[in-house]
Amino acid sequence: LVELVESGGGSVQPGGSLRLSCVASGYSYPPFTCMGWFRQAPDKEREVVAAINSAGDTTYYSDSVKGRFTISQAGAKTNLYLQMNSLKPEDTAMYYCAASNFLDCWRHPLQMSHFNFWGQGTQVTVSS
Repeated sequence: LVELVESGGGSVQPGGSLRLSCVASGYSYPPFTCMGWFRQAPDKEREVVAAINSAGDTTYYSDSVKGRFTISQAGAKTNLYLQMNSLKPEDTAMYYCAASNFLDCWRHPLQMSHFNFWGQGTQVTVSS
């Protein structure tokens, strides 16, 4: 059973930073074809924030976070991170870790349907 567990969320003032972590268990080979972070604010659809391909050499960022967030992997590419800097109130949302073993996951635009494993989410609140 594949399990994704996120951590690192919390409350921070505008301009602050947080680092989200995601640990995947129950799966090791073949590697996930892609992994990513999504977020969902109240009364809004879940949207992709950042993603990384299986080789770990190509990343994607939504326009709203480009230049402020950095996605990275570690270990056997089962650990995923999201460094979030210069946080804004509009970044407030539940953040979800996602992974996929679909061969065609890395297609743009990236969508929820490309990912078949999901974490339970970690809340990020940016407020003064």
